[in-house]
Amino acid sequence: MEKIEHIGIAVKNLEESNVLFASLFGEKHYKTEEVASEGVKTSFFKAGPNKIELLEATNPNSPIAKFIEKKGEGIHHIAFAVKDIKSEIRRLQEEGFTVLNETPKKGADNKLVAFLHPKTTNGVLIELCQEIE
Repeated sequence: MEKIEHIGIAVKNLEESNVLFASLFGEKHYKTEEVASEGVKTSFFKAGPNKIELLEATNPNSPIAKFIEKKGEGIHHIAFAVKDIKSEIRRLQEEGFTVLNETPKKGADNKLVAFLHPKTTNGVLIELCQEIE
């Protein structure tokens, strides 16, 4: 893993949260994007060299809707940049981690993504991200 790519925060209302985080960071979000396959709308902010991704559910059965229902708004995942997501998935499986999607899928911000089950990472949902070339 190369670095923390972003931190994902689940929110109930993306528009209201965009206003809140724009006040917090002193600048507006630079991008919004819907990932229909995941039932989520995202908004990205830069905070210095770091990125924050806000996630709002677009349907009541999406992973974000279920997360908010169970835990409320807050940190949903930490994403790490990787050079070769497929080899990283294999390496982590060999180390005993449970990968939620063995085949990477297209995520927001022009990335291939895969997630590690939080039961194998001390309760933290880990996302692997590889830039799509």
